[in-house]
Amino acid sequence: MSREHRYEVTVRWTGETTSYRAYARDHDVEAAGKPTITATADPAFLGAADRWNPEDLLVASLSQCHLLTYLSVCARAGVVVTGYVDNASGTMQEDAAHGGRFTEVVLRPEVTVAEESMREKAAALHHDAHDQCFIANSVNFPVRHVPVVR
Repeated sequence: MSREHRYEVTVRWTGETTSYRAYARDHDVEAAGKPTITATADPAFLGAADRWNPEDLLVASLSQCHLLTYLSVCARAGVVVTGYVDNASGTMQEDAAHGGRFTEVVLRPEVTVAEESMREKAAALHHDAHDQCFIANSVNFPVRHVPVVR
């Protein structure tokens, strides 16, 4: 069975591009019925450090997708997860020819399970979650996992 899903967002910016260093990078990311995300460019590209940037959001999307897929896989496998924290990081490499691209994202989920007997299975299920993660299946760079299960 094949299904198609659509996601629509609006990215809104106003300003004036009088020179590269002068224009504001701040913009809003909107979707119907959801809170607006105040965003910008990475500070390395003259954005504001206190706003989300596309690179942050890409790493967050991969982390969120793994979390949600992992919880689903665990629930179906009878593993009771009671806590989950991921300190994810991404690496982007700039080059003169292509501008830049992500070279990898590393997810570091720390998972708490209800019973000691579930630890081994809970650790193994990260592989299944990775294979099923929509976002990880959509990127052209490695998404590695360094899980800890307690």
